Amino acid sequence: MTTNVKRVALAYSGGLDTSIIIPWLKEHYHCEVVAIAGDVGQAEELSGLKEKAIATGAAEIHIEDLRQEFITDYIWPSLRAGAVYEHKYLLGTSFARPIIAKRQIEIAKETGCDALCHGCTGKGNDQVRFELTYKALAPEMAVIAPWREWDIVSREDAIDYAAERRIPITASREKIYSHDRNIWHLSHEGGILEDPANEPDEAMFELSVSPEKAPDKAEYVEIGFEKGTPVMVNGEHLDPIPLIERLNEIGGRHGCGRIDLVENRLVGMKSRGVYETPGGTLLLAALREIESLCLDRESAHYKEVVAHKYAEMVYFGQWFTPLRESLDAFVNTLMAPVSGACKLKLYKGNVIVAGRTSPNTLYRPDLASFTMGASYDQKDAAGFINIFGLPLKVKALTQRESI
Repeated sequence: MTTNVKRVALAYSGGLDTSIIIPWLKEHYHCEVVAIAGDVGQAEELSGLKEKAIATGAAEIHIEDLRQEFITDYIWPSLRAGAVYEHKYLLGTSFARPIIAKRQIEIAKETGCDALCHGCTGKGNDQVRFELTYKALAPEMAVIAPWREWDIVSREDAIDYAAERRIPITASREKIYSHDRNIWHLSHEGGILEDPANEPDEAMFELSVSPEKAPDKAEYVEIGFEKGTPVMVNGEHLDPIPLIERLNEIGGRHGCGRIDLVENRLVGMKSRGVYETPGGTLLLAALREIESLCLDRESAHYKEVVAHKYAEMVYFGQWFTPLRESLDAFVNTLMAPVSGACKLKLYKGNVIVAGRTSPNTLYRPDLASFTMGASYDQKDAAGFINIFGLPLKVKALTQRESI
């Protein structure tokens, strides 16, 4: 355990873990606790947070509105990069941790704290995401990770700890799921989801209706982009916060953006998560279609390599690294011509492309049309095929001569 700690800055959410950490820190470290909550779009989860933190023993609490910065500096770069972890996960929790940890560090220094604390378990990815940010931005500060120190080994134990100390919590033995919500997504873990064979409980979902209960009539939505950044929905220019909120509402009512994933955690084990990302699902689908018009083949294919690496780095908590920042520079250059609009058709969980346009399109009807024209001489293809296929021809002739 870290010694000689007098004032600790705690990344505080008001959930089960951080609710019991405040009294635990005071009991074991005899220190003051400064609770720091980052508003990244948790909505009603922030209600009563100040009163709860003080009631459980915090010396003070800071609730910071980080939504605008979260979208423009974390979500949009990841979207432009095409970052999706293991083909499905749109990184909602992953890129929320660095911005929260960054603001936690800033307030810790402003309020005279000598240690940083988080409520992440020793099994998960979040401990790495928080602590890599600490190392990058405040390497001199001590770090306290209660889940790696105390004798609590389960959420049931944590619930019992809270009950013994009359700490108000919303979790219960019947409602054991772990949720993480922000403006981009809502994640669900634990409970029956720990068995990958179990279908998720429909009552668990909050941002989306089930496809079976979605409207029987399809809805069209058009999303506009400038240099790979979303700026418009159905012809209306929107700022980042209302833009995502609008698409979450549209996609959610049609049952879009549900993801059920068995993922490979950084620490080496597999875990099962269920995610709701309705707006993000629409944005990713639309942006890929604009890219298909505006990026040449070599750029588009190499961007897939970059997207994989970018997603892995975000998932692994490597946000504040030279490589991630350098990848941003590459992506921003590549996305300069990626402007236009994509129309999507939404129907009972399906996201169907219904059209795409761009002023910078590389699609040429005179070249692509089956109608023969002067723009392309088909006779040129013979020489190209001969050169492109020469290695295969040489191999075949060599094998034949060796028989």
